[in-house]
Amino acid sequence: MKIRKVYIDTRAGDDPVTGQICSRLGLAAGHVDHPRQLYKEISQSADPENAGKSVLLLTRNKGPFIRNCPGTTHYTCCGYKILHIGTYCSMDCAYCILQAYYHPPVLQFFTNHDRLYKELDDFFARRNIGRIGTGEFTDSLIWEKIYPIAEQLVDRFSRQDTAILELKTKTSAVDHLLDLDHNRKTILAWSLNTDSVIKNQERGTASLDARIEAAEKGQAYGYPLAFHFDPMILYPGCRQEYAGVVDRLFARINPSNIAWISVGSFRFMPELKEVVARRFPGSKIIYHEFIRAMDGKMRYFKPLRIEMYRGIIGRIREKAPDALVYFCMEDTEVWKKTLGYSPESFGGLARMLDQRAADMCELSAHLQSR
Repeated sequence: MKIRKVYIDTRAGDDPVTGQICSRLGLAAGHVDHPRQLYKEISQSADPENAGKSVLLLTRNKGPFIRNCPGTTHYTCCGYKILHIGTYCSMDCAYCILQAYYHPPVLQFFTNHDRLYKELDDFFARRNIGRIGTGEFTDSLIWEKIYPIAEQLVDRFSRQDTAILELKTKTSAVDHLLDLDHNRKTILAWSLNTDSVIKNQERGTASLDARIEAAEKGQAYGYPLAFHFDPMILYPGCRQEYAGVVDRLFARINPSNIAWISVGSFRFMPELKEVVARRFPGSKIIYHEFIRAMDGKMRYFKPLRIEMYRGIIGRIREKAPDALVYFCMEDTEVWKKTLGYSPESFGGLARMLDQRAADMCELSAHLQSR
């Protein structure tokens, strides 16, 4: 993170987290009574989406910290729960939905951790198997140099036995987590893509080799792993390149250490197209054969998606026949034509993943009835 300005929401000024972050950054902080004061300043810049990546707002989360993944209508959702620690990202991916989701986007880190941990304790007390991740509205590991939130969460999850934490990232910044007593209650996860996509569409992220090397380190220290091929992007030669990513992954990672692998294709809200065209003029990802799907998002035509999925899933099956591969937001037809079944045959996708989490992460063996 390259923070050039820090602002403190006046309601968060006395939170211990606020003081610790300001001390680490060593920057003079401004104060705002309402975030819209900051939004106005950022929106006046030539590239608001980029400007928001170096301005940090320390504020309180006014809603729940633990919430259901928003998913999307008409497509199978995995039943993931989000731990909402902050918003936006210091990396800069052309396809990132957060560019259009927040208006304008700004780095926000929530400081009312007393309530965050109260919600977690309440969740643990209910003793339901649960998969909780911090990587939905931000990257899970970009905050560590200003505040060790991931480190604290690894410790917190290690002391209970019915939930797992998934830390999803495009960085390679895991060294500070390796020696922790994680008790196999944290899954280290990476978004993976081809060298071409990383180079041209994922500015400021770790290289593919660096991500795999970081995963190998986590494996050596006993962490369960997960990988997410999402979003897969269509371009000439992509099928061979995605197969090559799979080969490089399994050259260093033992399939038995992988909790799950998700697959998904590039999809976007229509309003993102203008943002990508303006901010990434050399990018071609928005100029393809798209159709407005049932959830209102632009998606590749289904036959194109199915062909792409069959290629990568076939390669994964060659290397790891027993790996749990699932789709992020696809319909039953895609499941059946690529994996040969639908999640409903096994009690639903959420139950499949919960059972996998229980098996991989030494959770309580009993799955609560839904």
